Amino acid sequence: ARHGIPVSIICDHDPRFASRFWRTLHKALGTSLDMSTAYHPETDGQSERTIQTLKDMLRACVIDFRKGWVNHFPLVEFSSNNSYHASIKASPFKALYGRKCRSPVCWNEVGKFHLTGPEIVQETTEKIVQIKQRIQAARDRQKSYADLKRKPMEFQVGDKVMLKVSPWKGVVRFGKRGKLNHIYVGPFKVIERVGSVAYKLELPEELCRFVEEPVEIMDRVVKRLRNSRVPIVKVRWNSRRGPEFTWEREDQFKK
Repeated sequence: ARHGIPVSIICDHDPRFASRFWRTLHKALGTSLDMSTAYHPETDGQSERTIQTLKDMLRACVIDFRKGWVNHFPLVEFSSNNSYHASIKASPFKALYGRKCRSPVCWNEVGKFHLTGPEIVQETTEKIVQIKQRIQAARDRQKSYADLKRKPMEFQVGDKVMLKVSPWKGVVRFGKRGKLNHIYVGPFKVIERVGSVAYKLELPEELCRFVEEPVEIMDRVVKRLRNSRVPIVKVRWNSRRGPEFTWEREDQFKK
């Protein structure tokens, strides 16, 4: 990879990411796999917000530059990579290379770059300023959406909090399920802080396990690897998201 092997990767419970091959590979590479919290889509909210901000930025550039927006795309990328990001407390360029980017270079209409005269440099600088203003406006808009439901709340180890659960977890309260179920259960004791907004709770056994149960073996094939043959089976798993299939080694699956 261009930037080397990652220290950690945040991913959901997709069978491809939870497979033995994927876990074994990253264990050998020394990469920590941080699985997202089940039924908690906000775990990857930062990346989703970033994507939405980029969409808003491109939409604004289409309005400003109309049909010629494609020719200005290198400037859009340049402006985004050299704008301050509150999440990393720096611009992406500075975070990657450890210094600010100097830019006496301008892109022309066909996408190539070369040194230009003062007039073209000034025109390019004005476009960069305009694009950065659009980027900031898009970020402010996304921040305002997030702040509507955000509360500045922190907990300490030993505090007791209520846990928001999904009906999909099968938690039964007073004999009710689904939409009639209670949204919050608890209170439970905070035993560790694992992030700026994430905490580890002391949960009873029925709430702290995540088990996916195999339902049916759909197919069986034998892979030939040089002088050996490895039987693998296609397994259908019981998942609330719908049917999910993975290929597993038969000998490991029997264990």
